Formats: sequence, C-alpha cells, structure tokens
Amino acid sequence: MSDQKFRVLVVASHPVQYASPVFRLMAKHPNLEILVAYCSMHGVEASMDSGFGIEVKWDIPLLDGYPWVKVANQAPKPGIGRFFGLMNLSLWRRVRTGNFDAVVIYTGYSYFTFWVVAAAAKLTGVSLMFGTDAHELRPQGCSNWKAQLKKILLPKIFGLADIITMPSSAGEQFIRSLGIPKERIRLTPFVVDNDWWIQQSHQVDRAVTRSQWEIPKDANVILFCAKLHPRKRPQDVLRAFFKADIPNSYLVFAGDGVLRAELETEVRKLNLESRIRFLGFVNQSQLPATYTSSDLFVFPSEHEPFGVVVNEAMLCGCPVVVSDRVGARYDLVDHGKTGLVYPFSDTEALAKLLQFALPDKDYLQKLSIQAQRRMETWSPCNNVAAIAQAIEQTTAVVSQR
Repeated sequence: MSDQKFRVLVVASHPVQYASPVFRLMAKHPNLEILVAYCSMHGVEASMDSGFGIEVKWDIPLLDGYPWVKVANQAPKPGIGRFFGLMNLSLWRRVRTGNFDAVVIYTGYSYFTFWVVAAAAKLTGVSLMFGTDAHELRPQGCSNWKAQLKKILLPKIFGLADIITMPSSAGEQFIRSLGIPKERIRLTPFVVDNDWWIQQSHQVDRAVTRSQWEIPKDANVILFCAKLHPRKRPQDVLRAFFKADIPNSYLVFAGDGVLRAELETEVRKLNLESRIRFLGFVNQSQLPATYTSSDLFVFPSEHEPFGVVVNEAMLCGCPVVVSDRVGARYDLVDHGKTGLVYPFSDTEALAKLLQFALPDKDYLQKLSIQAQRRMETWSPCNNVAAIAQAIEQTTAVVSQR
C-alpha cells in the first residue's frame, strides 16, 4: 500500500463479537483512520434474542480498542431484523460532512439506514463498500417469486457499491453470477479473533469441564453448538447419534431455542437421557472450554451463509463435521483433511461418519492439526489487509471520476 492515510466510516447495525477484533486491527492499521458508527447497542445492552429465546448480553468486551459512536435511532419500533427497525437519520449529515474517503456498511441492505448511508455516500462522492454473507439466490424459506425478484434487484443493489466485500469464496462466486465484474469484488474472510480462541483453548482443563457436564474424561463427546432452531437441524445430530450407537459416547447441546422442549421429548423416547446433556445458552467466555472439551463438533444446518462456529471449533482443535449446506465448508472444511462433510439431512451418512471418526483418536488428532493449520491464513489480519487494499483501490477510482 501507499503511505496515504484514509478516513473511513464503518456503519454497523450493532456490536458483534466477531466484528470487534477486526475493528481493533483496523484502528491500528497505519493507513486507516476509522470511526465505527453503531446503529443500536443490541448485544452490549441486554435484549431478547429471538433465536435463543432468551435475553442475551455478551460477556466479553465489544467496544474496547477502537473509536466508536452510538447513533440515535429514530425508528418508531427500534430493533434488529426489521427494515424500519433501524432509522439512523443523523448518518446522512455525518457522511455528507465528515470528510471521509470511504464508507463501509455492515448492516446489510435490508435496513432503512443502509439506504440513507448509501445515498449520502453516492451524492457526496465518497467510496462505498458493502457486501452480504449470502452464497445462493434462493436460501431456505425463499419462494420462487422472491428468488426471481432478487435476480432482478440484486445486480442493481450491488451495482451501487464501488467495492463489494464478500466473506467467503462461495459468496464471491454468487456475486459474480449476478454479473458483477470480478475486479469489483474483494474477499474479506469471515473471521473470529483467532488469537483469543487459541489462547483461551490452551487454558482449558478438559477433565474439569467434563466433570461439570457429568461426563467421564475418557468418553467420546459429540458437540452441537448453535441455536436450537429448525434451520440449524439439531434433531439430525440427535438421530444420527442414536443410529451410530457408539460405546461410551455422549452428545452435548450448547445453545437454546424453540426446539429444546421437542428435543428433550425425543431424547426420552429414545431412552438417551443418561447420554445427552443440554447446557442451555453458553456465553462467549465459556465457549472455548465447550469446544476444547469435545471430541467432534457437528454442524448440520439446512441453510448457513457461513457459520463462524466452524472457525471457533477448528481454532480450539475440535474436528468438525458439517452438512453440505454450510457455507464455511467451501473455504475451511476440506473433506478428510481439515474436517468432514456429509449430504444435508442424511442422518444415515452422518451416523456412519460418527462411527468412522469418533472412536479413532489418531484420526481425530490429524483432523485437528490440519484444521488449525488452515486457520493460520483465515484470520482477522487477512480480513483487515483485504479491506485496506480495497479502500485504497476504490478511493483511487472514485477520485478519478
């Protein structure tokens, strides 16, 4: 990069545990001067999480190490997940008068605030960057007419961006399929704080954690760690576990949600009460112990744009098994090398993988080592380097217009 310093406004819907490490590195980058504008304090302030079905407040620092502001939200009914839930009108003036070189939007285009910021950037001549975590046109629950409408609208929406930031290679291919030129797309890896996860994992005492779970230290432990939501398919893990019937094995559910009562009922019907553990919602600070104390992490989602739980498990040395609907498989899970992949909803195939891999400690160790090596080049440093290069590229183009 050149020696030029770029003023960057980052607009985010709310503080997220995955984004904060990236913002800290951006704040330290010699070519970037950033300000993060938060449209809400969801996640820092306790609020109801519809997926978990409980009130959630993350228990790690999300606002330290970078400059940020909270932007007033004029929405009649403020909230995450609704188009008119974020109406941060003062961002118009901030973009227009802030003398920024680039604006990077992390809200997604399905918020009113996105359109306020995008319009202000285009009218001001400020470089505009945004993206999506999608990697397909028709995800779960999307009717055919909606998919066709997206096919028409998305090229126009993403055409507004000077650079489109995509968190996965599958996402890159998706955007290119919409007719967007390759040179306007930048891979900015979907990451977690690699160093933090590795450090926390090294401090875990597996015996202590398993004692808290009331699971023998020499047992074979399968982990499901996600919301107990239909899209995540926790019932597939339970049924595959039952079919596999591996001696001295346990299944741990870390997470909460609408399917919990249904799962507990099925556990009783299958007579598996002694071998299943429901931990409920596990906050961020306790997740490294959860992954590190397990032998195999299974993520059977029906639709998952990426799935950073895969990053977390791999960094903690827990081998992963994912369905072929999980976006992270394209970049992180090389079947048989850094993890295992099976056809979505095929519980027979999943059961066979469990029977094959779980009892073989040497094989699991090989998967663990290869997974950790893969994560060395899928880190916040890679993300920030790509963002900085994209900002330099797009500001040069915009300045020539």
